[in-house]
Amino acid sequence: MLASLQQRFRRLVFLEHKPEAGEVFLKQRRVFTLPGKSGLVFVLLLALLFIASTNYNLSLGFALTFVLGACAWVNAFLTFRNLAYLHLLAGPVQPVFAGEEAQFTLYLINRRKHQRYAIWVGFSGAGLPEQAVDVAPNSRTSIQLSAQSVQRGWLPVPRVRLQTWFPLGLLRAWSTWLPDAQALVYPQPELHAPPLPYSGSSQADGQGHAGNEDFSGVRAYQIGDAIKHLAWKQIARLGAESGGPLVTKEFAGGSASDLTLDFDSLPRSMDTELKLSRMTRWVLDADATALPYAFRLGGISYPARTGQAHQLDCLRALALFDL
Repeated sequence: MLASLQQRFRRLVFLEHKPEAGEVFLKQRRVFTLPGKSGLVFVLLLALLFIASTNYNLSLGFALTFVLGACAWVNAFLTFRNLAYLHLLAGPVQPVFAGEEAQFTLYLINRRKHQRYAIWVGFSGAGLPEQAVDVAPNSRTSIQLSAQSVQRGWLPVPRVRLQTWFPLGLLRAWSTWLPDAQALVYPQPELHAPPLPYSGSSQADGQGHAGNEDFSGVRAYQIGDAIKHLAWKQIARLGAESGGPLVTKEFAGGSASDLTLDFDSLPRSMDTELKLSRMTRWVLDADATALPYAFRLGGISYPARTGQAHQLDCLRALALFDL
């Protein structure tokens, strides 16, 4: 009940509503100015100076009090102006694997003729260090904030807080912003996954691991190659023990291995997240071999292909499976 009331209060007073898409304008209503600790001390000092000047009828004391008060008013205006009327925009977010930090790119756009100094930007309530930026007149500045990913799926950007104490540090002007941005989090790849699930079905091209017809040459070793097809003479010549590459015999006219990554082929006793983690590792390993691989997950079925687009489609399906 208390949390609900606090949320309603913040929505009413601080305008913390749902995520905002596109460019956001910090108008006067969205910028709040409050005194900090040094500001409260300064107000107390002014009060003491005024009381002392009144009791002892000190003209210079009144003059000093009013000059310092005028400086406080000018400081309040400059502090407010340093943050108000900024334009905010969220940039694209790159996908990450679970456990990694998602990088959110934010743009601070200044379309005014005065420079903005020492604007601190960070996630509200996250307890993470904030970053200070200056924004030149009629320009924009980008800043990257990191958020830790925990599980696969969509990771929405936390609420962003912008604040400044410029120029004297007596007052704090601040505002909050919730961009309509989110990062796609892939499942964490399994560390010690078994080899890729090759099968020996026949293909027309005859270029694969299971071919055993006419010898046509050697090529670099790929994960899943049979031990009996390793070109041991060439390996000895290249010095594999001292870090030389492994090579595999290649045959023409034989059968080629199919590579199908099928979620349903995994043991039923395995945990779903572990299955997704293993499938993620297999997708990465299969892409590294540069061999076509098919992909099946629930109602999604992709034919055997290669390339980054195919890899990203498979990883996206794994990230959003059953969500």
